[in-house]
Amino acid sequence: MLMAHPVVLNNLVEQYLTLHALHAEDGTEAARQRMNDVAYSLCIATGTRDIDAALIAARHNLPGARPGDDSLLAA
Repeated sequence: MLMAHPVVLNNLVEQYLTLHALHAEDGTEAARQRMNDVAYSLCIATGTRDIDAALIAARHNLPGARPGDDSLLAA
């Protein structure tokens, strides 16, 4: 499977986390749509089907990810 460039993955993760922190899912239609678009892009870029799996996959493929990364254990 092809993986997105680490810079692209990092950018998508940062965008998603920023939108989530700003509660975009509860905001305007445009904010919700942007968050959905970024989530979809992350899923496509990581070959996953949901945003939680996409975030985990992206983090494991970013430079500096450790083999013992505990993100799989996060609730």
